[in-house]
Amino acid sequence: MFDRIIDAHIHLDRYTPDERSLILHEMEASGVDELITVSNDLDSARKNLQLTRDDSRVKPAIGFHPEQPLPPDEEIADLLALIDYHQQTIAAVGEVGLPYYLRREGKAGSRDVSIDILDLFIQKAVELDKPVALHAIYDDAPVVCDLLEKHSAAKAHFHWFKGDRKTAERMVGNGYFVSVTPDVLYREKTRELARKYPLEKMMVETDGPWPFEGIFAGKMTHPHMIHQSILEIAGIKRMSAGEVYERLYDNTRWFYGV
Repeated sequence: MFDRIIDAHIHLDRYTPDERSLILHEMEASGVDELITVSNDLDSARKNLQLTRDDSRVKPAIGFHPEQPLPPDEEIADLLALIDYHQQTIAAVGEVGLPYYLRREGKAGSRDVSIDILDLFIQKAVELDKPVALHAIYDDAPVVCDLLEKHSAAKAHFHWFKGDRKTAERMVGNGYFVSVTPDVLYREKTRELARKYPLEKMMVETDGPWPFEGIFAGKMTHPHMIHQSILEIAGIKRMSAGEVYERLYDNTRWFYGV
């Protein structure tokens, strides 16, 4: 049975050095071929670029994670310049999006500024023909769809998507991808997404080092957890595990060009 995997969304730079070494050392034995490691800010991007210089299985993306204070203009300019300079190396622009959780807590800055920043990153992805890895959930997702449509950005990846059926149908119609995390084993909303979203537009991720519950409680988030996610997705979709493994692997290779 085909059982190779790619982690489509991980924050490898945010693990401790020992944890990173363990993950990289165990990749082959765990059936993990590549890691798409997204960046949180300028320092994070530089760390991820160094990680790929040290290990070619690490595929970096450069962006600014929205769930943090708004950056100075200079940092956004530096990130866009870094994307330009390393366009042959990076797999994508990301992680970028809108600050849903900060806004819910009343800690987000100007929504218009957040939208303007995201717009710049989407424009850069389109200019360089790169995928964009998105943090866009609930009522932010339609706004992000508007921006993607505005710029005719076709290669959009809504990681760990949470949203309503109407938005999900819009995303399917536009050919956007989603990725499923290990919480598919215990969270009904994720299971429903896995049930309804087309396998042809799906990937799998850990979003590590984000921790999980259920059988993963108390454990370091490791890409090998994706194997259990895939078996669960196969059961949900009533398909053979081998077919689901191969489809998800091919989806990720095509989408990120790895």
